[in-house]
Parts: sequence; structure tokens; C-alpha cells
Amino acid sequence: MKTYFLPQHELPSFVSTLLQTTRVIGPVAKKHKFVFARLASADELRLDYDVTILPPKKAIFPQTQPLLKFSPEGYEDVGTPQPQILFGVHFYDVKALDMLDEFFTDGHADRRYLDNREATTIVASSIQHINERAFFASVGADVKPRGHDAFLTAIEGGYVYEILTDKGEALIKHGSFRAATGDEVSSAYAANAEALDKCPQHIYHSTREIGRRVRAAFGRDEVWDELAEKCFSCGTCNTTCPTCYCFDVQDKWNLDQASGVRERTWDGCLLDDFARVSLGEGATDNFREKAAQRFRHRVMRKTSYLNEKLGGPACVGCGRCAIGCVPDIADPVRIINRIMEG
Repeated sequence: MKTYFLPQHELPSFVSTLLQTTRVIGPVAKKHKFVFARLASADELRLDYDVTILPPKKAIFPQTQPLLKFSPEGYEDVGTPQPQILFGVHFYDVKALDMLDEFFTDGHADRRYLDNREATTIVASSIQHINERAFFASVGADVKPRGHDAFLTAIEGGYVYEILTDKGEALIKHGSFRAATGDEVSSAYAANAEALDKCPQHIYHSTREIGRRVRAAFGRDEVWDELAEKCFSCGTCNTTCPTCYCFDVQDKWNLDQASGVRERTWDGCLLDDFARVSLGEGATDNFREKAAQRFRHRVMRKTSYLNEKLGGPACVGCGRCAIGCVPDIADPVRIINRIMEG
């Protein structure tokens, strides 16, 4: 594993050169918050962000993704993957992408996702500021990020650039890098360890114990009714989650009623229609009609159902669901603590 150093004043030049060769998506400011967006210039890049509104998965698994166009003459495949660099991804979002890789590979491989994933180079970066709702240090701590190609850590005077794959090494030629010293590598290690130490929210139970206790609480309707009492079923906790991967597929018809486009969009288990199915002849049934049932399903998926497949919970502690929830009831830390109380 090779490690390099990039002086702080050379970062804009490095990113500018990358922009001349391929599409670069990174964190940018949006008023007082941050989003992942395609960079128009290196000046837009904000590696000092705390957390973005939506996770970087949208660069690989878009919110709305055309699948094919159709007409009386037949159909045409659309959506050719474009090479891109996903720059400045925090480690918890890398872990989330690792989970999506697992989900979209298992069984019938999803070529739409996997082709986009293969076309993407991921440069992770250190956490310089931490949101007050984050709990990434204490959830799934045994599961390490592995899907990134390089890791950029901010230290005094510049950045330590750790190469993990050939994709990560290929970017070196675009910047004024030199070999990192032992002291610089140590400083990078300390900076990343400090971010974990400063994480404000904590879960004080093991993944195994949480999974066992949450699953055992499945039939405790009074607990789920209490937790979901103020739920709007808006789905914000789903759409902001970096590990949610459900989607809906619909055909959109043109005015000629003979042609159109088939596309998929993000879907979420908290939405009222998610579990609604057709019974034929216009009749429907919703097998999770109550908000408490949908709320319970989300918690079960994040803390219990997928643990064996993933080696840990389907949650990375980013805090986006807690930040986005208007009645402030989606925070996994509070939910888990309530259940663990008995």
C-alpha cells in the first residue's frame, strides 16, 4: 500500500486537472448545508462538510433512472454508464456503498447499478466536522470500509493520500504528489482516530445483542405504536438513508399513448403505498397498513434482518434520518435505546 502527500495549496490544481479528464462529483455547499453534486470548478469542493443531505449513492444509484424507451417499433436501452470520480466520501458512506454492492450483486445481479459502480472511482476523505446527530463510531464498528480506491486525510499543511486500488493510483499523475513521511502517515492516523473519538452520539450495545432484542420486540405492539405515534409516513428516513435500496419501476407514456420511457425511482418502506398490492378488479390490500407496522419494518431491516448477510447492521451511523425527520422520531439511537430499556 502506497501513501503520498499533497500540499494544501496543490489540492485545487489536482481537482482542476481531474475535471479536465472526467466528471467529478463531490460535496458542495447548498446554503448552510451540503450536497454531492457535479463539480464545475475546484473552488466548489468542500471537504470540510459534516454530512450531506442525500448520500453519495445517488451518483451510482440515481433517484430517478431511465431504463429503456419503448415505441411500436420496439424498445431501446438507455443509460450508458459514464466514467466518474466520486470525491470526498466519508468512511461511513463508503461502508454504505459496500452494502449496496452486496445487495445489487446477490441473486439476480443488477447490471444498471454494477455498471455505474464499475465506472466510478471513489476517493474517500477524512471527517473534518461532525454533525451532532452522528453515531458512526459505535454502530457496526467491526465492519470496515473496503469499496474505496483511495483515502484522503487532511492534516496540517496538506493531505495524506492512501492508495488502495489501481484506480486510486491512476489519479496520482494529475497532482503534485510526493511520498508521505512516517510523521505524516502518523498524523493522518491520529486525525481519523480523533474523528471517531469526537462522534457525539453512541450506541452502547453490541450488534448481536441489539439484533436479538429488537427481533424479540417484534410482537410488542405497544412499543411500536409509541415509537411511531408522530410518524407522518413521509419516507424521509428512507430517502436520506445511504443503505436503503428499494425502488419502484413505472412506465411513463408520451401523449401519443404508444411510446414512452420505463424508469425506476427510489421507494421507501415508510410510505403508505409501499406495501399496497393489487387484488384484481380494482381492489387492493395493504399488508402494512398502520404506520407502526412500517416503522417496525424499517427498524428490523436496519438492526436485525440483514446482519448475517452484511456482517453487521444495515446502518452506518450517518444521522441523516434523524436530521431529516420533522417530528424527530427516526433517530436509531433513541429507538434502540428505547427497545433495549425493555
